[in-house]
Amino acid sequence: MKKLLAAVVALVVIAVVAAGGIVYLSREEATVPIEQGYGPDPTLPEPNPTWIPTVHVAEAEPWPQGVVPTAADGLTVNEFAGGFDHPRWLHVLPNGDVLVAESNAPPKPDEGFSIRGFFIDFFQSQAGAEVPSANRISLLRDGDGDGIAETKTVFLSGLNSPFGMALVGGTLYVANADAIVAFPYQEGATEITAPAEKIVDLPAGRNHHWTKDVIASRDGTKLYVTVGSNSNVGENGMDEEEGRAAVHEVDLASRQMRLFASGLRNPNGLSWNPDSGALWVAVNERDEIGSDLVPDYMTSVKDGGFYGWPYSYFGQHVDERVEPPRPDLVAEAIKPDYALGPHTASLGLTFNTGDRFGPRFRNGAFVGQHGSWNRKPRSGYKVIFVPFSNGSPSGPPQDILTGFLGEDDVAHGRPVGVAIDRSGALLVADDVGNRIWRVVPAQ
Repeated sequence: MKKLLAAVVALVVIAVVAAGGIVYLSREEATVPIEQGYGPDPTLPEPNPTWIPTVHVAEAEPWPQGVVPTAADGLTVNEFAGGFDHPRWLHVLPNGDVLVAESNAPPKPDEGFSIRGFFIDFFQSQAGAEVPSANRISLLRDGDGDGIAETKTVFLSGLNSPFGMALVGGTLYVANADAIVAFPYQEGATEITAPAEKIVDLPAGRNHHWTKDVIASRDGTKLYVTVGSNSNVGENGMDEEEGRAAVHEVDLASRQMRLFASGLRNPNGLSWNPDSGALWVAVNERDEIGSDLVPDYMTSVKDGGFYGWPYSYFGQHVDERVEPPRPDLVAEAIKPDYALGPHTASLGLTFNTGDRFGPRFRNGAFVGQHGSWNRKPRSGYKVIFVPFSNGSPSGPPQDILTGFLGEDDVAHGRPVGVAIDRSGALLVADDVGNRIWRVVPAQ
């Protein structure tokens, strides 16, 4: 029966695609302007769930020859390097070399057939999100300082869906999908051949959200690592969420890991606030209760803090889908600092600690918004800047890099990781366009 149902659904999908490409699969759409989904107090209308989730993904096609994203007024963009296989995350080494994690989701266990899963997987594949993982980290070097990397080498290979990277002294730590591993590093090296040393295991298994980011403490004694949830809102049971939807702290001396903060559905983009010294993170919020809900966000992360998932969102707004409810935890839920728009898939986050962009951009945050699948009309597909003052957001977001959605409504790229290079330029990983973009002031 399941095979027959799958065949029928497949025929329907083929007919839909033949009739006009990727379309959205329900009549639900946003009623609130996207601008009202940003800031410390976003508009949160009543939930609007539908039996078939809104799937509205932009089909992926390569960048046309000579076409680049659109930089904001006063800025310019160029291709720093290309020819990658799904580049997701960036790390700038002290000597200026740039590490690029080329990665995608690890193979998932067979979960059986579901109509929801079939549609989502099909349309995600059309959006370029279902390619096999390259499982490597490449190194880029711009030796002459002209803004284009002339050296590109395979730095590490044979990894397991690598994502976050952190250098502490002579040790490079890499967050695989299932563990933090370490490698010896010498400045200037263009390849590491030493075997991986496992530091700690990380929750894996189903890996509904597989990306793990990692950052070192200022004194180099600890690592902080993100682990996303194993579901949208706990529908696989909360036993599967043990240690997930969280930021963990790893003590490097003892190799012991403890829960640092929880209730963060899919956290990525760990970054230290240059003014307050606080740890910040970007979080992808829940889906399937309408195009207007729930805004992704960035927030400072408090030791022991609980941020609501799955029982509530943006503070103490209860999600009625979750059973059994936990009013005791909802009462403790911390309201995030700053909303980043519903379904924008805000993944990359880095504070601008350099001076190249001038005082207008000093100490604010650049955010890579990968782009929506569960919203009509689409949101994200761009890089934004959020100004900060005295350690807190201080104004509306500004578009920095757009044009990832072409005039023909296809996605030529999707921004993910963002980083500031040694010269103060902004680097952006484009995992669909398979490029690294570089943004600097036009002058």
